[in-house]
Amino acid sequence: MKMFLVFCLLISFILPLTLGAQSSVSTKSYIRAPALGISFFLNDYITPSRIRANSLSTVLRHRQFASFKELSPGIGLSYFKGILDHIDFAGTFNASFVNIALPGQSNTTDDNFLIEADASANIKILKDKYWVNPYLIVGVGASEFKGYYGAFMPLGGGIKINFFDEAALFINTQYRIPVTPETSNYHFVHTLGIAGILGQKK
Repeated sequence: MKMFLVFCLLISFILPLTLGAQSSVSTKSYIRAPALGISFFLNDYITPSRIRANSLSTVLRHRQFASFKELSPGIGLSYFKGILDHIDFAGTFNASFVNIALPGQSNTTDDNFLIEADASANIKILKDKYWVNPYLIVGVGASEFKGYYGAFMPLGGGIKINFFDEAALFINTQYRIPVTPETSNYHFVHTLGIAGILGQKK
C-alpha cells in the first residue's frame, strides 16, 4: 500500500510537468507512431536482495552487484504508441527461465519458466524530433511463475535512440517492485531492444 501511494504521488508530480511542456511555440506534433519491438533482457534478483539485506550504500561501497553469470536472460516483445509528445504507452511481454524461490518457499536447483507482462508510460524528457531521448518508466504489471500469479510495479528509466523515424533502439533498466510480495520478488530488468514502426511513416 505504501508503494502504491508513492507511485500515485510520482505520477501526480511528473504528469503535470510533462503536460505543461506541450505548450510550446511550435505547433508541430511529435507523437510517436505505433511500433513493435523485440528485446533481449537480463533479470537480476541478486543485487536487490543484497540491497534489502544490507543497504544501497553498502552494495555500492563494496561493489556487491550480481555477476553476469548470476543474471537470467530472456526475450521480450513490446508495443509502443505515442499518447502525447512527451508520453508513450509501452506494453511488454517478457519470457525467461529463472532459478529463484518465492517468499516462504525453499530454494530449488532448477530453472523455471517466468512470464511477465506490463503496461507502462514512458515519460520522455524531449520530443521525438531528437535522435537521443531519455525517459522515465512508471507502470503496472503481472507475472506467472510455477502456477503462482503476482502483480508488480515497474519503475525505471532508459534511453531511446531514433533512426530516421523508422526504427528506434531502446535501452532501459526497471526496478520491479512486488505488489503481491508473497508471489513475486524484487528484481531489476536490464533491457536492450529495437522497435520498428507499424505501417508507413507519416
